[in-house]
Order: sequence, then C-alpha cells, then structure tokens
Amino acid sequence: MTGLHDILRKHVDDGSVPGAVGLVARGDRVEVAAVGSLAVGGAPMARNSIFRIASVTKTVVAAAVLMLVEEGRIALDDPVREWLPELAEPSVVRTPGSEVDDVVPAARPITVFDLLSSTAGYGFASDFELPAVQRLFSVQRDGREPQSFPATDEWMAELSRVPLLHQPGEAWLYDTCSALQGVLIARVSGRSLPDFLAERVFAPLGMIDSGFVVPAAKRARFTSYYRSGAAGLELADGPDGQWSTPPAFPLGSGGLVGTVDDWLAFGRMLLAGGTTADGRRLLSADSVRMMTTDHTTAAQRETGEAFLEGQGWGFGGSVDVAAIDPWNVPGRYGWVGGTGTSAHIIPSTGAVAVLYAQVGMDGPVPPEWMRDFWRYAC
Repeated sequence: MTGLHDILRKHVDDGSVPGAVGLVARGDRVEVAAVGSLAVGGAPMARNSIFRIASVTKTVVAAAVLMLVEEGRIALDDPVREWLPELAEPSVVRTPGSEVDDVVPAARPITVFDLLSSTAGYGFASDFELPAVQRLFSVQRDGREPQSFPATDEWMAELSRVPLLHQPGEAWLYDTCSALQGVLIARVSGRSLPDFLAERVFAPLGMIDSGFVVPAAKRARFTSYYRSGAAGLELADGPDGQWSTPPAFPLGSGGLVGTVDDWLAFGRMLLAGGTTADGRRLLSADSVRMMTTDHTTAAQRETGEAFLEGQGWGFGGSVDVAAIDPWNVPGRYGWVGGTGTSAHIIPSTGAVAVLYAQVGMDGPVPPEWMRDFWRYAC
C-alpha cells in the first residue's frame, strides 16, 4: 500500500504544490508526513510549518459561538439584530435572478441559528452570475487577502446595503455567515475575535501557532502562498506579507493561520465530546453534537450544491451524508480552505485527518492531491 509520504511526494514532484504536511490520527497512533519546501526553492517543509488555513477557520469560529450559547449570552433562536443592528431590517431580492434593486422585506429576522447553519440568506450560490451574488463580491472579498477588507464596522455597513439572495432559513449559501459569526462573537463578548479565540480556544487546546497574524519570530516557519498562473505557480503572499500585521477585520470565515497539530488538538476535542486532552471541558457534548450534525435539507443545499459533494452542513463545516466518493464517510465533519488546506474528523472511526498545502484552489472542486489524501485517510 502506498504510504502517506509517497502520496504527498508525488504531487510535490509533479509541481502541483511546493510542499505539504499531512496528518492522520487514529486514536493514539499519529502518522505525519512533511514533504517539499516552505516556498519554491526554499527551506524544507516541517511538521510545525505554519499555513494560512483559510476556510478551515470556520470550524473554530463556530465552536466559539457555541461557547457563548452555553453561557446563556445568546440563544440559537435569538434574532441577531440586537448585536448586528446593520442586519435588523434586511431586504431580499424578489427572486434569485432579480436585479439588486428589485427587493422585498425579509419575512422574518435573521437568527443565531441561521448564521451557524449558513442559511441566513447571505453568501455565495453555485451560480456566481446572479446579480445579488455579483453585488456581494464587492463586499465579501477574497478571504485569502485579509488586508483588502476594511474595519469591521465599515464592512458591516457595506454588507447592509447588499440584499439577501434568499429569505432567512430558505437556502444554504457559502462563506458570509461565518464572517458574521466572527462579528457576533466580538460584539457579544465585548472582546476582539483574536483575543476571544486566543483565550477560550487556542490556549486551552495548546494551539500555540494559531492566530490572525504571524509574529516575526515565527516567520521562518511560515509557508509562502501561491496561485496557479499561465506559467505555473505564482507567488501570491510571502511570510512578510498580509499576515505580518493584524488585519482591520479579523475574518471569522477564513483569516487564521496554524499548524496541523493545532487542528489535531481541536479535532480531538470534538471527538472527545468537547473535552481537552487534560480533561478540561470547552464545549458540552450536546454542542459538539449540534456542531457536527447536518442541519440542512436537500432543498436548502440545492442553491450551493457546487460547494458540497455528498455533504450537508453542520455548524462551521460540512457533514458527509451520502457516500458518493470513497472518502464520504457518513458523519465525517470538517472543511476545506481555499489556500489548499483541509481538516476533518471521522467520528465513526475516531480519526482526524489534516492536510495543509500552500497552493490556492481555483474553484469549489478540491484538487486531485487533496482527494488522494482523503482517499488514503478514509
């Protein structure tokens, strides 16, 4: 059988990625392979190399929202307008194909549950040409460029001028709801999102390299990030680039960096029903169950089906519901990041599977090297 190192090595050798770190943990047995380099022609990749994890951030932020729910500071059925007044009276395009000035009032308020399940009405659909989706692109910019976003309050004001694509609760749409979860955490807690995550999630789990900025002392371990171009891989961001200074708007939808071992600690916490390795409880078992359970219907998923392959959506991540590929194990929870990252737990087998690379994805369909890893990990 081909081992993890050989699987990753193949894709480094053919030029698909400069390097990658893969980790598969089954109980106490952890297999790790670090191949290639931090940058094209750069230092060797290592287990503790730091990556821009992009949308894998969503899983962590959803857990933080549930901490506030458990404390009674918010409830799943609460309208979010108390903390996000910019969304108090949203308008909705009359039909998904309507122009952005052809709108009707929202039939009901947006709730915390809507944000967690990505069904608030904001977000990207499979059809990027819809007028309301095109309008959203001017606000929900590329999360792989965090410095392109304005400060949080300015961003919220911009978003409030964009109509919802669907009525709240009607459809699953991608990305924007996770950014809104980050704003919700900050406004409910009275702390910045980076500070809240650092104290409540990263410190208890020992996620020592996770955050929204990479300090100078750690940049020798920070990978360079590439996009595919006509002539091959093109540098999109280096170690001293967009993550070298704090962002004006910490993106709950995709702003974090981290290592494979950081997310391993997070994934093991979920598998343990919300407790850390030393027995400290971060989430209740009920919260973990809600987080990792599909909350969508087939009709809700239809609008965003390009992002989901045999999957529904829990809180902050997908949940496999149909075995259309070998890696679609029912109940598998996690997500992928547009910078070339993926992280999942498989509750039925007690496994955690994390793959971090540094080449951006050109669309919602995962690349072959990621699929090869999933095939191995399942």
